[in-house]
Amino acid sequence: MNEWFANHLLITYLLIFVFMSYVYNKVFRTRKLPVLKTALIYVLLAIGSVMLLVFQIVGLPIVLCLAVAISLMFMVRIRYFIEKRTGKRPT
Repeated sequence: MNEWFANHLLITYLLIFVFMSYVYNKVFRTRKLPVLKTALIYVLLAIGSVMLLVFQIVGLPIVLCLAVAISLMFMVRIRYFIEKRTGKRPT
């Protein structure tokens, strides 16, 4: 799978950028920022995505790790939804 990502760099870069943007929006974004600060954040995310793309090309499973992180975040959201729906609180 790493070979496929190495052969399709643009798709790999876009996947890394989208995954990082999702993680930023769900975990680190506490409030809505002004437009210029938001643009700066996304420019920095794009630069960080280039660095992670280099690590992916070298052989580290960056895309797969980000996919696992997002799937774990999704499972937590499902758990919170079910707890809210049933009215149970964790002890």
